[in-house]
Amino acid sequence: MIRPTVRGALLAAVLCILLAGCNEDIAGQPKPPPQEPTATSVAYFCSMGLLEHGGPKAQAFRAGKSEPLWFSSVRDAVAFSMLPGEPKDVVAIYVNDMAKAKNWEHPEAGTWVEAHDAWYAIGSDYNADMGGKEPVPFSDEKAAWTFTVAHGGTVVRFNEIPENYVLESDDSGHTADVSAGESKFPKPAVKQ
Repeated sequence: MIRPTVRGALLAAVLCILLAGCNEDIAGQPKPPPQEPTATSVAYFCSMGLLEHGGPKAQAFRAGKSEPLWFSSVRDAVAFSMLPGEPKDVVAIYVNDMAKAKNWEHPEAGTWVEAHDAWYAIGSDYNADMGGKEPVPFSDEKAAWTFTVAHGGTVVRFNEIPENYVLESDDSGHTADVSAGESKFPKPAVKQ
């Protein structure tokens, strides 16, 4: 007779092997190209129209799906990748590349970078459109560091963004004093 602890360990080992096989299948799939949001694109978490939100956005493609899941902020996409109850069959995540975007409120078409290839300014005075800390993505590391000189924070890669940075509420009330025309960087969203 197998003891319950041994049975549990065996079951856990079998599940790990099966999940590892699933992850290999997903990792081998080609990444679809990023899409551009339209008037019918809806944010995954808030179910609001994506174009109603300002600032950098994100999209995630699940295995076998041709349409992305849209996120009204980069923070939401990072949280999606961390939350245990969300799908894990994601083959690509794209974020707006703020090194290329000229309009921070509404990044232009084609300003996408694969999320794992980007550099993120975290801990800056820039907040997501609906409030909260926002990891600001850049395809160019130097551009990310330049942003932190003006707005504070540090630069990390996608997998280095701390869970508590995106999953905990922000009560800091950070704001920036950036006048129009003085900087290419945006004023942060005002928390309500």
